[in-house]
Amino acid sequence: MIVRNLLAPLAALALSACGLHPLYGGGSGGTVATTLRSVEVAPIEGQVGWLMHNKLTERLGASGGPRAYRLEVELDDNITGFGIRGDRAVTRERRTLRARYRLVNLASGGVVLDATAGSDAGIDVVSSEYATVAAEQTAVERLSEVVADQIVARLGLFAARTAAR
Repeated sequence: MIVRNLLAPLAALALSACGLHPLYGGGSGGTVATTLRSVEVAPIEGQVGWLMHNKLTERLGASGGPRAYRLEVELDDNITGFGIRGDRAVTRERRTLRARYRLVNLASGGVVLDATAGSDAGIDVVSSEYATVAAEQTAVERLSEVVADQIVARLGLFAARTAAR
């Protein structure tokens, strides 16, 4: 018991010296949150683009304030059939969603971040066409959430590193 009471403060001291800092330190008034709110999301083509635009806008906490950056996103959405039965009917599909995104500094017009994000999901193809279409739609909704989270996390890292300079 005494050893544990002595080791706890030492462990806390060691963790504070490792250089790890919370990404969203400072809360909604912190540098990262402020930078994310200053990003405008450019329109993205198609239905999946509409979903992605909404997810990104929601996660970035868009405000009516001044914009410093524009996020441009190009999506690649594919459905590939595999798991083919003897009668050549597809029994399984894989839906992949890939995004190439660029963060443009509005003041200079230069690209400050150019990266990709993506995810995929498996879909069972059943005898009901309606059920299969519903599963494909649900998959793309989940994929757009995952990819939007990846993009916002990368933008947060960019904001933290830019603020540290």
